[in-house]
Amino acid sequence: MAIERAIAALRAGRAVTIGGTTILSVETGTQAMLDLVDPDRRAPMLISAQRAMALGLGNEREAAKDSGAVEISRCDWLDHDAAVALADPGRDFDREPIGPLSAVAVDNAEEGEAALTLARLSGLLPALWLVQATNETSITPEDILSAARAPAAIVVARAKLPLDDLPPSQMVAFRDPASGEEHVALVIGAFGGNPPLVRLHSECLTGDVFGSLKCDCGPQLREALRILGEEDGGVLLYLRQEGRGIGLANKLRAYALQDRGLDTVDANRRLGFADDERNYGMAAAMLRALGIDRVRLLTNNPGKVAGLEHEGIGVVERVAHHMPVNPHNADYLAAKRKRSGHLD
Repeated sequence: MAIERAIAALRAGRAVTIGGTTILSVETGTQAMLDLVDPDRRAPMLISAQRAMALGLGNEREAAKDSGAVEISRCDWLDHDAAVALADPGRDFDREPIGPLSAVAVDNAEEGEAALTLARLSGLLPALWLVQATNETSITPEDILSAARAPAAIVVARAKLPLDDLPPSQMVAFRDPASGEEHVALVIGAFGGNPPLVRLHSECLTGDVFGSLKCDCGPQLREALRILGEEDGGVLLYLRQEGRGIGLANKLRAYALQDRGLDTVDANRRLGFADDERNYGMAAAMLRALGIDRVRLLTNNPGKVAGLEHEGIGVVERVAHHMPVNPHNADYLAAKRKRSGHLD
């Protein structure tokens, strides 16, 4: 599909055309590729409004808005390395001031928004070169925004999965035909036609696998499985939404910013992302594929309740899901309660 090809091309450092706009990722596009598609060195940069604010452009009219794309004029000093330094907030505290910078109006706001959305779907920093080039990889803004809003879920495999101290279980693998990403549902026991207890768990390599103390994801996952076992039935959706939807590399960048004193919300914004980039359309599509349209939701996040209900899944009950706090994640959990509305 077009969205899958576009994501693959952008990740590989190749140019992608969106309507009448051609983009190259600042993060993956090499100097050689930039020289090829922009031999005259005129290509401006496209960044998010959040990143523009972090770079001190909030007092410029074209950047003084809460969302959307901001174009940065090209100048002599804005080469490949300088652009990477601008795009990566992890360098904000170490590099010397870069500038001056000038924000100008984006020619096509819809294509600009779609370009940044494509970068986010690709797990890349939302920072792009706007180049004048022709290439074979093209996509419409509508295809990008549709893939972001309403992902589909195709069942690709199903198998029994015996688990320690849990009722008979099976794992169902789903594929998003737009992005090619795979998500899984762990169906535990039987729930007899009643709204099952469901946990939406976003992938967390650092917490789920390595036991990181910076978050509560690993304990949440293990406790959710225990609770589902005690219920004699339920569903855990394991969603490929690392770092609240910003991807593993960007999550580690956010961690580095948190080490500098930013909280989890400000770190995401400084990277050029929203507080939470997750979309629950995939979760809803997976549940419907399993024949489920009403659930009891195991969560402290009201955003998950609202997200599922927005996608047409009825939440008949919210079941609290509390984890102990440790010295490494206390500030993180406090920020989620204070700034993201998580419940106690």
